[in-house]
Amino acid sequence: MVASEYHVPVMLKECIEGLDIKPDGVYVDVTFGGGGHTREMLKYLERGKLFAFDQDPDAKRNTEGLGEQFTLIEANFRFLKKYLRLHGIKKVDGILADLGISSHQIDEGARGFSIRFDGELDMRMDQEAEKSAKVVVNEYSEEELVQVFRLYGELRNARQIAQEIVKVRASKAIETTTELVDVIRKFAKRNAENKFLALVFQALRIEVNDELEVLKDLLEQSSEVLNENGRLVVMSYHSLEDRLVKNYLKSGKFEGEVEKDFYGNLIRPFKPLKSKPLVASMDEIALNNRARSAKLRIGIKLSTQ
Repeated sequence: MVASEYHVPVMLKECIEGLDIKPDGVYVDVTFGGGGHTREMLKYLERGKLFAFDQDPDAKRNTEGLGEQFTLIEANFRFLKKYLRLHGIKKVDGILADLGISSHQIDEGARGFSIRFDGELDMRMDQEAEKSAKVVVNEYSEEELVQVFRLYGELRNARQIAQEIVKVRASKAIETTTELVDVIRKFAKRNAENKFLALVFQALRIEVNDELEVLKDLLEQSSEVLNENGRLVVMSYHSLEDRLVKNYLKSGKFEGEVEKDFYGNLIRPFKPLKSKPLVASMDEIALNNRARSAKLRIGIKLSTQ
C-alpha cells in the first residue's frame, strides 16, 4: 500500500512552510499515518533527524525507504516527551500534528469509523485498547451517553439519542455501525442526516480515544520540548480541537484566559504566527474533500526567560 492510497496529506505546502525546516534540525511528525507529510519533511533535512509517532499497526507498512534519519515510534503522541527522551532527544525544532483520522481508517469499514460502511462498532486508534465504541454504546449509562453526545458532538438532542440507545440495547446489543445508524437516524433534521450521523460518530470516536485530553497533553509537552523559535504546526478538523489549539497558542491556557506579568506582557509559551487559521484552497478541496474542514494553526515557541 502506497502512502497516496492510505491518506492524501492536507495542506502539505502550508505545513512545510509553517515548520520552517532547518537542514540539521530535529523534527517530529506526531501523526505519521500514510507518511505523506513525513516524506516531504525528509526532503528538507540533510543531517537532521525526524521522529514520527503512530499507534496504528497499519502505519508501519508505510515506512519503507525512509532512511536512517527517520525513526517510527509506535506509541500515542500523548507520550511525546517520554519517548523522545528514550531516544536521547530533549529538544526539537518543529512538531507537526495532523489530527483526526486518516482516509485509510475511514475507508476500512471494519474499523467502524464511518457511516458509509457496515462494520463493528470499534473506532479505536489503538487496536490494543480495551474501550471500543461498542463498549461506550452498550455499557455507558444514559447520563454518561448524554455527556458524550453533548460535549463531543455538540448535539442539542443528546438526551433523546441516549434514551433511545438505552431502550434498544435493553433487548439486544447494538454491535455494528449500521445497527447504530438505524437506531438514531430518526433524530436527524430533514436534509441533514449525514451531518447529524457524522457528529454522533465524532462524539463516540473522541470518547473512545480520549482525543481532547490527548491533544492537551501534546500541546503542553510541545511547549517543553521545542527549542526557542521552534514551530508547532497543528491541523484540526472540528471546532473542539481547533478551539483548544487556538486558546493554547494565544494564551497558554485551554480556556483562553489571559495571564500577564508585572509589565503587562502576556505570559504564554507560544506566539501564533497568524491570528486566523490557514484553510485549504478551493482547488485542494476539489481534489481532497477531507481538506474542506481543515484549519491549520502555527505557533512559534517563545523564550522561557
